[in-house]
Amino acid sequence: MSLAESPERPAAAAPRPKKPAPPAKAPALRRKHTRQRLRTLGFLSPWLVGFSVFFGYPLIATVYFSFMHYNQIQQPSFVGLRNWKYVFTQMPLFGPALWNTLWLVVVMVALRVVFGLGIGMLVTKIKSGVGLFRTAFYLPYLAPPVAATVAFVFLLNPGTGPVNELLDAVGIPAPGWFNDAAWAKPSLVLLSLWGIGDLMVIFMAALLDVPKEQYEAAELDGAGAVAKFRYVTWPSITPIVMFAVVTGVVQTMQYYTQALVAGKLASGVNIGPGSVIQPGYPDHSTLTVPQLVYSLGFQNFNTGAACVLSLVLFVIAMAVTTLLMRKRAGLLPAED
Repeated sequence: MSLAESPERPAAAAPRPKKPAPPAKAPALRRKHTRQRLRTLGFLSPWLVGFSVFFGYPLIATVYFSFMHYNQIQQPSFVGLRNWKYVFTQMPLFGPALWNTLWLVVVMVALRVVFGLGIGMLVTKIKSGVGLFRTAFYLPYLAPPVAATVAFVFLLNPGTGPVNELLDAVGIPAPGWFNDAAWAKPSLVLLSLWGIGDLMVIFMAALLDVPKEQYEAAELDGAGAVAKFRYVTWPSITPIVMFAVVTGVVQTMQYYTQALVAGKLASGVNIGPGSVIQPGYPDHSTLTVPQLVYSLGFQNFNTGAACVLSLVLFVIAMAVTTLLMRKRAGLLPAED
């Protein structure tokens, strides 16, 4: 076979050029990123320290002591689920305390939000004397909880209180208030409504922030007062309502001072240094879970059971808050 007829040989494949290695970060750039991280950590450090000291460590310690037998004197000893079993099956006051706490959460928070919103709308509609009305509604909130409770118990005293004397004068049967198990919790609700100034101020700010142009447009469309509140006011203030409800739930889950002082004053027991107070008068109707936590932990020195109750409160508060924060709860506007 001639050279012209010989088959062509395939040319050898050219080697692929290698990708250049990514350039290493310059030392100056790394130092810049390090300074940025340290600066961010410095700004976050107050919150991190506060969270760790006042929430993280106490929560971990509470979980730890809930499985321990600890009387605050001797070294804690592991007892497993014995504290949990005692709280849920052997503590007779746990059921009434939990019921009273949840009752106050539902009734007191709902009425405070409705009453605070109503007072806020009333004050924003007043043409003259706004400062006087605003001061009159806000001043009771500034009263210390113990002093306010003492004054309220005196006003609602069944025998000598001016409220019952006024009711008797007009022919209305006077209730026993804090001395009646059926009226004790409603009396605490009245006490909380008396100090409604905090929510009034919050709702006033939210109502005054609603654009007036929306009200004018609603009036041009023939909307009445109810329609304007439903379609203009309510969508604008729902985040503030959510804030009021969530903070109210958290505060009411910790309800302690007013119920304790009211029950003790109504029972006629003198509160003094060194006196051991058994809360819940009358008939455990004012007993709340925080009172039970204090009684177990600092009067009976049963720290393990007190930690179990604290965790129950924490779980309930987190569950209710999570439920309220969901879009389906109706307190937040749906996203488009």
